[in-house]
Amino acid sequence: MNQQLNQLQTWVQEQGLDVAYISNFTNINYFTNFFQDPEERVTALLVFPDHEPFLFTPALSIEAVHKAGWQYPVFGYLDHEDPFALIAEHIREVNPNPLKWGIEKLDLAVAKFEAIMHEFPQATFPADASLKIQQLQLIKTPQELALMQEAGRQADAAFAAGFAALQAGRSEQAVVAEIEYTMQKMGVMHMSFDTIVQAGVDAADPHGGPEATKIQPGELILFDLGTNNHGYMSDATRTVAFGGEVSAKAKEIFDVCLEAQLTAQAAVRPGITAAALDKIARDVIDKAGYGEYFNHRLGHGIGMSTHEFPSIMAGNDMTLVPGMCFSIEPGIYIPGVAGVRIEDCVHVTETGCEPFTHTPKEFQIIQ
Repeated sequence: MNQQLNQLQTWVQEQGLDVAYISNFTNINYFTNFFQDPEERVTALLVFPDHEPFLFTPALSIEAVHKAGWQYPVFGYLDHEDPFALIAEHIREVNPNPLKWGIEKLDLAVAKFEAIMHEFPQATFPADASLKIQQLQLIKTPQELALMQEAGRQADAAFAAGFAALQAGRSEQAVVAEIEYTMQKMGVMHMSFDTIVQAGVDAADPHGGPEATKIQPGELILFDLGTNNHGYMSDATRTVAFGGEVSAKAKEIFDVCLEAQLTAQAAVRPGITAAALDKIARDVIDKAGYGEYFNHRLGHGIGMSTHEFPSIMAGNDMTLVPGMCFSIEPGIYIPGVAGVRIEDCVHVTETGCEPFTHTPKEFQIIQ
C-alpha cells in the first residue's frame, strides 16, 4: 500500500469509520495511480479500517487498472448492470452492515449519494473525506515537485510556441491550435485546461476563452496555459504586446500588474499567511487606482488539479509552509480597454519560493 493510501486508511481507523467511499477520479488517481474520467459511469475506491481496499470500475477499465499497477482487488460492471447494487455486494463481503461512512462531501453527486442510501438506509456520514484529502495533498513530496517542474518546462515551451504563432489577422483560436499542435508533436498530449489566448479588449474578460477575434498590431495578447505531466499540472499566464507599441493606458496597467506579481512572489516565505500575501499584491494595484479591476483571489493551489486547496485570498489566515504549491496571478481587467494577468505557480521553500515556469514576465513586444 503506498504512503497516500496508507494515510487514508489510518484516517478511516482514527475516525471510527466502517468504510470510505472515494469517487473523485483525480483523487482516485492520487491514491491508486489509475486515472480515467468515468464520465456517466461509476468508478470508486473503497477503503476499510482493517481490510484491503478495492477499486470498482466499468468492466472496460479493468485492464487499465491492472496496467496502472493496482495490487488489490478490482471489480467491474457492465453498462446494463446496477453499479451500486454490485458495490454493495462487495462491501458486504467485508462488512455486512457498514454504518459509518466517509465520503467526499465536496464531490459526491446527489444521485450517487441517494444510491448509496438506497443500499444502506441505516448509514450515517460523519466524516468528510474531502477535507482529509486536501490535507494530504497540501504538502508536495520531492517526487511530486519533480513532476510539476517538468510540467512547468512544458508550459514554457507552450509559451514559446504561442509567441511564435502570433500573426496579424490570425485568430485567437488559430493561435491556440498552433500551441496545442506543437505540444502534441513534442509528446505532450494533454493540456491541464483549455488554453486561453485573448487579444486586446477580449482579455478584459478574466474568464473568457479564445474566440474568432483577429489579432491586430498594437494590442496586448494574454496567454493562460498549462500542461498535464503524468497527472501533475502546470498553470501560468503571460501578457505580451504584439506588432508595436500599445496604448499608454494598456502599458500602465501592465506595469502595475507586473509590479504586483513580482512583489507578491518575492514576499513568499514560510510563516506568511495566504491573506497577507493577497494583500501585498492587492495593495500595489489599489495604490495605482485599479483596485476595482482586480476582481479575483490572488491564487489557488495546484497539483493533480489546476485548482486545489488552498486559496490565496483575503480571509484565509492559513500559514504557508515549505512544500505548498499555488499560483500568484494578479490581474487588471478594464472593459473596452485591455486586460492583463501575469501568473507563475510556485512552491514554498525553506527561505522563499521557486516558480515552476521561467518565461520572462517583463514587457516585451512580439513582432
